[in-house]
Amino acid sequence: MTAPRPDPALRDHLLQAPLDALLAEARSVRDAGHGLLQSYSPKVFIPLTKLCRDYCHYCTFSRPADRGEAAYLTPDDVLSIAREGAEMGCTEALFTLGDKPELRHMTAREWLDAQGYASTNAYLAEMCALVLRETGLLPHVNAGIMTRDEMVALRCVSASMGLMLESVSHRLLDKGEVHYRSPDKVPEVRLANIRMAGELAIPFTSGILIGIGETRGERIDALFAMRDLHHQYGHIQEVIVQNFRAKERTPMAGADEPDMDDLLWTIAAARLILGPAMAIQAPPNLSSADFPRLMDAGINDWGGVSPVTPDHVNPEAPWPEIDALERGTERGGRHLVRRLPVYPSHLSEAWIDPAVLPLVRQSADSHGWGRDDGWVAGGTAPPPLPRSSARRPGDAGVARALAALDKGTEPDAALIETLFSARGADVERVCAAADAVRARTNGDAIAYVVNRNINYTNICAFTCGFCAFPRARRMRICAARPMTSTMARSPGG
Repeated sequence: MTAPRPDPALRDHLLQAPLDALLAEARSVRDAGHGLLQSYSPKVFIPLTKLCRDYCHYCTFSRPADRGEAAYLTPDDVLSIAREGAEMGCTEALFTLGDKPELRHMTAREWLDAQGYASTNAYLAEMCALVLRETGLLPHVNAGIMTRDEMVALRCVSASMGLMLESVSHRLLDKGEVHYRSPDKVPEVRLANIRMAGELAIPFTSGILIGIGETRGERIDALFAMRDLHHQYGHIQEVIVQNFRAKERTPMAGADEPDMDDLLWTIAAARLILGPAMAIQAPPNLSSADFPRLMDAGINDWGGVSPVTPDHVNPEAPWPEIDALERGTERGGRHLVRRLPVYPSHLSEAWIDPAVLPLVRQSADSHGWGRDDGWVAGGTAPPPLPRSSARRPGDAGVARALAALDKGTEPDAALIETLFSARGADVERVCAAADAVRARTNGDAIAYVVNRNINYTNICAFTCGFCAFPRARRMRICAARPMTSTMARSPGG
């Protein structure tokens, strides 16, 4: 495994610069890459199994099955959760499970054998296919360490996958530390899996977990490692900065949690190391009412937020309501947009299996973000009513494009694309600018023309599904008949 390339100047800057200066720098870098868009993914959380072979000292997700409790969710259980999510407008089905539970828990091995599955990940692949086929939700898979064959199989039935790097510190594997007796948390093993995802062109999520005993220098090392893998393969679409939360009935129940300044510093470091294009996420539910402050450090994504299921990894921390998430985002001067489990940057044949790509595109708008409503051209759903957003902040790129046009600049492709990408308040600003051009050019007069349609034939070689004009050859009405004076005086066309 290649060590992350050292960047001593950036490391020193991150460790020595005042926090306020780092935050301002991170915001500037973020805005250069993402403008004012702040994304989130409406999802359902499907905990296929809570059994795991690892013993992470901070985890309450992993637990032995109670007496009489099934080791895994059944297909009916999975579909029930997914269908409720689809009804609530979700687009992502987040499958989360423990690492290889059948290697530690006899109940897991017995259940898999009884159902005819060789492994947990074989069952997972079938459940992803079931959800994709029956509900149209797009699976995002967090299955821990996987083999190459498992990744290949899951790529055919999912939109994206993820594996938290968490840390590159080997100290945390020592006896008494958080990853002791957790073989799947060896840094080289996790980095090799992230690399394998790049080799297989899988849209991928990774991240770090802070406050579990690592130093700031070790956090920087982990971020450099992800940066280098992404530079090589281009597959890491988002990086999560997740703060440790102490939980009862765990060895770390009494441990101190990272404070807000420590979290903000780490997010800013991630942004400055990973650059403007990377999506950087911090879970809003782990910062309670202070979550809007996370935008000050350069995040552009809130991650998956569910209107249906709790955060099974952090059940003590409820998701914010979507309305509250939108209000908090707007107070921070940003515009909330829905996204899919695969980002616009990776929505193509190069990254998504041909069997999955059509479903992804059906859920995406013209820019690759998630649809805000059910309206599509040619569909039956009514167009959405516009919401007043005049007081919301505008994107600097749209403002520059409008100013250039106002000065008479000839629009090029980049300027036109900028205008078509307008969202929120910028849509109203583009419309207002267009109305001002109309007023200068034509005043308030509205013109119309009286015309006659001369339909010289209604024979057509095409059979467009929306068209009522063409008729079969035997029903032609005007292909060879001359126009009479009576026909010429008749109204209409």
